[in-house]
Amino acid sequence: MRVPSLILHEHARRLGRVGLATVLLLLATLVLGLAVLLPQWLVVRELRAAETDARVQVGRLERGELKVSIQPEQQAIDSLRRQLPGQPQATELIDRLYRLASAERISLARGEYALGVDPKTQLARYQIVLPVRGSYPQIRGFLQSLLGQLPTLVLEDLELQRKRIGDSELTGRLRMTLYLSRS
Repeated sequence: MRVPSLILHEHARRLGRVGLATVLLLLATLVLGLAVLLPQWLVVRELRAAETDARVQVGRLERGELKVSIQPEQQAIDSLRRQLPGQPQATELIDRLYRLASAERISLARGEYALGVDPKTQLARYQIVLPVRGSYPQIRGFLQSLLGQLPTLVLEDLELQRKRIGDSELTGRLRMTLYLSRS
């Protein structure tokens, strides 16, 4: 169907400039609305379809038709939990730490201890800060035996200093974390 251009010119002249601008503005709004809203409408349709699929899956899980497989990361964390000493053994492990220090003839002053839970792994985390005093070979031997005998202990920070250059004795601070299972 072809509309003669004379009819269009006559309608445009009847509308005037303001009316013609209004019609053009309405057409531009319609085109822009379709260009913006159509993709959003398609996204909403996809999300609703995904929601419906998720509801079906949840229903199957609740009825026991579907089994949830444990992810490899979770299996690794569960395996680690089984290998870690339990939280009640913390005192025994701290005693071992002090025995290793006395075997190297290192002076460990009274330290700070804080028990917390690692938010990612849900493991018990015993943070220990100990002032230490001894010679460099003694401290190094202590750290080697400590990390060898307590594999769940992580040395996070070590600060050592001498009062004078000629001194053989060092003073410092050890910051460690002992990881334990919460069972």
